[in-house]
Amino acid sequence: MPKETMTPRERWLAVLNREEPDRVPMDIWATDEAWDRLCAHVGCDREDVCRTLHIDLPVTLQPRYVGPPLRADEDMWGVRYRDVAYGSGVYRECATHPLAAFNSIEEIDAGYMWPSADWFDFSELPAVVEANRDRPIRGGGSEPFLDYKNLRGEAQAFMDLLLHPEIVHHCLNKMFGFAYEVTRRIFETVPGAVMITYVAEDLGGQDNLMYSPEQIREFFLPGMKRMMDLTKQHGSYVFHHTDGAVREILPDLIDAGIEVLNPIQWRCRGMDREDLKRDFGDRLIFHGGVDNQQTLPFGTPDDVRQEVRDNFRILGDRGGYILAPCHNLQAVTPPENVVALYETGYAEGWH
Repeated sequence: MPKETMTPRERWLAVLNREEPDRVPMDIWATDEAWDRLCAHVGCDREDVCRTLHIDLPVTLQPRYVGPPLRADEDMWGVRYRDVAYGSGVYRECATHPLAAFNSIEEIDAGYMWPSADWFDFSELPAVVEANRDRPIRGGGSEPFLDYKNLRGEAQAFMDLLLHPEIVHHCLNKMFGFAYEVTRRIFETVPGAVMITYVAEDLGGQDNLMYSPEQIREFFLPGMKRMMDLTKQHGSYVFHHTDGAVREILPDLIDAGIEVLNPIQWRCRGMDREDLKRDFGDRLIFHGGVDNQQTLPFGTPDDVRQEVRDNFRILGDRGGYILAPCHNLQAVTPPENVVALYETGYAEGWH
């Protein structure tokens, strides 16, 4: 086996700068249950799993919440959650929708307190950066419509796009503004340290976009572009997450400023890996791509190994690829398949 000549941070940076790393960097996304199964299988904690499997896991900077006290199971938006078991895993799901009863902007502003960047203490971030100088650093970002759906309720949020566009615009302006200020303060607290910034929004389903291209351009892209511009001004790369079939809107996202595309759910319509690499490989870094719908949960270790090789051949052709599952590993995924993913990535990802 060749000897590593780069730290995880240097390895990620090489790919982001379209330079050649010593080997393909590897990342992991997983639910707590999947992490627990993997740790039990490997026989160590998460940090040691990453060392054992040579995973180049980023560190995420999180300023400490010091705002108004929160009730149990409540977040800063006033949304409360409960555990829901789906048979194959447990997820925290929204149990209340604080803005559901409001019918106008005036009612919302009179009856709801928006979170503020002043609710966070950023003073501990430099110590986190200093302790993790060899690792990629992720910080800041936005995904406001995810929170908007929690605030209004899923069905109402989608109907608002057609019936109450003024409420959507008003709320997203508030939420993008909050995300912008938190992200700005992170950048200014640890200047030059943040490598990737998560500017996200789930735009696709299995077969098509969840919103019309016109709705994406009207409601999402202006705020996302503002976040992307801020990110680039501070030397960080724009890491964009969107699930599903989003081929149709990728040119708009690229024009807005995305640089890394995650998670590459290639079984979705229009997300063929060869086509994505051919059409966008000179403008996008691809992150993910190891199928989490069939291959990882239901395939064999040999199936996983072959898919890693396929991704290296297709998405990694001429560089520009970070190996990872296409979204969170689930509790149903056999740990043997996860080990096969990273052992193959490490064995065959050398340049």
